[in-house]
Amino acid sequence: MTEKIWLQPRIIAYTQILLDNFNHLLGYQLISRKEDTKEQAKALFKADFVVVSHGIQTDPILNYGNQTALDLWVMDWADFTQTPSRLTAEPMNRSERAAMLEPAKIRGYIDNYQGVRIASTGQKFYIKQAIIWNLVDSLGNKCGQAATFSDWETIE
Repeated sequence: MTEKIWLQPRIIAYTQILLDNFNHLLGYQLISRKEDTKEQAKALFKADFVVVSHGIQTDPILNYGNQTALDLWVMDWADFTQTPSRLTAEPMNRSERAAMLEPAKIRGYIDNYQGVRIASTGQKFYIKQAIIWNLVDSLGNKCGQAATFSDWETIE
């Protein structure tokens, strides 16, 4: 199902929210935006860095993961987008993860996030220099948080 996930209209629209908010908060583009919105959705989905996001539920559920994220967490789209985001960290690291996310809620983003995450297989990996940013829709309503990173190491 992930072969052409970027062609779904809701994913094309959501990609614009991810990209628009990143640019607004950080002042630069996450990817080149010279192409049309379908090509931007494809480029983000196929990027060689991780992009993930979750919604605003009490226990936020992941609602986007590009192919690099799906590969890293060893999940398909259907499983990934039904996973509470807290489950991407081990139980002992979840409070640390929650504390690190708080400044992003206030400032709009953080650009120095790091921590241990865990794939569906139990494989641990350490992410470095992740950027986390808040998401709002075109009406200014909060709709989640996203993260991107390109630097990670597996932990034996």
